[in-house]
Amino acid sequence: MLPNTLIAHSSVSPGLKTIAEKVFSGKRISYDDGIRLYEEGTISFLGVLANFIREKKHGNLTFFNRNFHIEPTNVCVFSCGFCSYSRTYKNREDGWELSESQMIDMVKSYDGQPVTEVHIVGGVHPRMDLAFFCSLLRKIKTHRKALHIKAFTAVELEYMFRKAKVSVREGLGMLKESGLDSLPGGGAEIFDEEVRSKICADKATASQWLEIHSTAHQLGIPSNATMLYGHTENFAHRVDHMDRLRKLQDETGGFNAFIPLKFRNKDNDMSDVKEVTMIEDLRNYAVSRIYLDNFPHIKAYWPMIGKSTAGASLSFGVDDIDGTIDDTTKIYAMAGAEDQHPRMSTAQLVDLIRHAGRKPAERDTLYNTIREYETMEEPAPASGQ
Repeated sequence: MLPNTLIAHSSVSPGLKTIAEKVFSGKRISYDDGIRLYEEGTISFLGVLANFIREKKHGNLTFFNRNFHIEPTNVCVFSCGFCSYSRTYKNREDGWELSESQMIDMVKSYDGQPVTEVHIVGGVHPRMDLAFFCSLLRKIKTHRKALHIKAFTAVELEYMFRKAKVSVREGLGMLKESGLDSLPGGGAEIFDEEVRSKICADKATASQWLEIHSTAHQLGIPSNATMLYGHTENFAHRVDHMDRLRKLQDETGGFNAFIPLKFRNKDNDMSDVKEVTMIEDLRNYAVSRIYLDNFPHIKAYWPMIGKSTAGASLSFGVDDIDGTIDDTTKIYAMAGAEDQHPRMSTAQLVDLIRHAGRKPAERDTLYNTIREYETMEEPAPASGQ
C-alpha cells in the first residue's frame, strides 16, 4: 500500500493517520503515539509503516553474519522467573562450568572457517570473575586476532565489577584492553521497575543496565539492546522501555541493533503465562522499527522465534536475522524455542532471506558488508559456516 493511500484509507482513524503522516515525512513519533500503535494499529497498517522505514534505511538488504556462541556456564547466583536456562550455585547437578582451556578449544574448533564473531554470554558464576574473563579474552585474541568478541550482558558485568570492586568505567576499560570488541544487549528484560521487581528482582537494575551501556559507548565499545516481551508487561511498559533506549541512543549513538526477545514458558517459574502469538511477534517488531527511529537495525533472533517467523518479520521492519549460530546456544532451546538445535549454514540463511523476497547481505558484527548476494541464481556456499 502506498503512503498516500494508507493515509486516505477510510478505515484508518484520525490518530493513526497523524502517526502515518509523521512516519512518511521522517518525523519522530511520541510516547503516546507508540501506545496508540499497539492499541489501535492493525497488523497490515503497522507492516506498511515499518516496512517503509526499513526500506528507507536499508532498501531490500537483509543482514546476517557467521558466528558461534560460547556459554561459559549456566550456573547463576540470580533467580529470574522467566529463565529456563540457569541453575543455582548450590543446586547445579545438571549445570555446566567450562574451563578456560575448554573455551579456547571451542574457538580453535573454528580454525579455517570464515566465522567473524564469537558471542560469549552465560550465567553469573561467582568464580568466573573479571580476572578470569580478561585472561580468556586475551587468549582468544592471541589465537585469532581478527575474531570479533561480543561478550557479557550488563547483568554479568554489573556483578563482575561489583565483585572486583572497580567502577563500570574501570572494568570496561580492562575488558576492552583484553580484547572485548562489543556488548550484546541481553539482561535488559523490561525496564519498568515494578515489572522488573516481579520477574528479576535480584539482578542489575534498569538504571545500571543503561549506565553500563552508556559508559561502553563513551569508551568506544558499541552494543546492542534487547527487550523481553510477551509475559506480564503491558504496552505502556514496552513503549517506556523503548523510550529509555531511544533517549540513550540520542546521547551516545552507540547502539547497533535492537532485538525484541520473545518470552518462552517452558520449564521456568512463569510457565503459567501463555506465550503470545506470531501475529503479536510481528506487531511488536513493527512498532519497534517505527518507534526506534535512531536505531540502525532491528534484529529477529531466529533461534528463538523459528525460521518461519523470522522470514515473515522481514516484512515488518526487521532487516537482520543474526547468524549461523551452529548449535552453540542452549538459552532458548531450554525454554522451548522452536529450534532445539539452532544451526543454519550460510546457504540456508541466504535461502531463507531470498524466500522472503529480500536480498541477503553477509556482514560483520559492526554491519560492515562482507558480501551481497545479487541474484536468486547466484550460488551460496554449499555447507558449513
